[in-house]
Amino acid sequence: MAQSRSASIYGLLLLGMSVLGVSSASAGEAGQFRVCADPENLPFTNRRLQGFENKIADLIAKEFGASPTYTWWGQRRGFIRNTMKATLGEARCDVVMGVPKGYDLVLWTKPYYRSSYVFVYPKDKGFRIQSLDDPVLRQLKIGVHLLGDDYTNPPPVHELGRRGVVDNVIGYSTFYSEENLPSRIIEAVTAGDIDVAIVWGPVAGYFAKKQHVPLELVPVPSGEGDLPFAFDISMGVRRGEEALKAQLEAVLDRKLAEIRTILEDYGVPLIDDKRDKP
Repeated sequence: MAQSRSASIYGLLLLGMSVLGVSSASAGEAGQFRVCADPENLPFTNRRLQGFENKIADLIAKEFGASPTYTWWGQRRGFIRNTMKATLGEARCDVVMGVPKGYDLVLWTKPYYRSSYVFVYPKDKGFRIQSLDDPVLRQLKIGVHLLGDDYTNPPPVHELGRRGVVDNVIGYSTFYSEENLPSRIIEAVTAGDIDVAIVWGPVAGYFAKKQHVPLELVPVPSGEGDLPFAFDISMGVRRGEEALKAQLEAVLDRKLAEIRTILEDYGVPLIDDKRDKP
């Protein structure tokens, strides 16, 4: 994948996941562990500290002998530029949680989980969808997340379009609001407004557990087209901060089992990287 396309895909993926930043400088001062987080972006973060990245941040803060404190910042394009890479005044955070490995705006750590886009559909419908090439997708109403009018969209949209599956695709905005909650696309599957959704795994897994209709979640295989569907998720620091990266990786080594338990509790589909690679 070309570098420009990689940057675009990683940037799009960030719009569907949490972005947290913690300040290593403050971690040892007065028990502070500063976190930049989205105030309303479950299952990742919210003000009530109910997201799985809230829980992981708390776990990591304890390893630094600190308690997390939060600066709330809406997750949109330019998040890293305005926080970790802020040039006017002090940068608001030094570490970003929940970035795809390879995201070229940061120096990334070893991954702490891997997940995938998934097909989501009611178990009682009898579907057996496991591939974007399944002919049944041409006959069903398919829900996907869209980014708007810039014609740069997440992998499911790109790959469906490449296959000529367009007219039966229904778009849901990636940019959440009170009128467009992150759960909306999963609730549309439950309500029968769409037959199947293709959604980033952590979002799908969390909201699927809350539906009154049992839903099937099937990872979209990587290697079916130009773009990947599974991603290693890491923490990021500013380029050149190798010491901080090493500290975080040491914490990950010690706490990976506990982190996995948190992810499983939130329904995050965890992918074994040996299974989804061709």
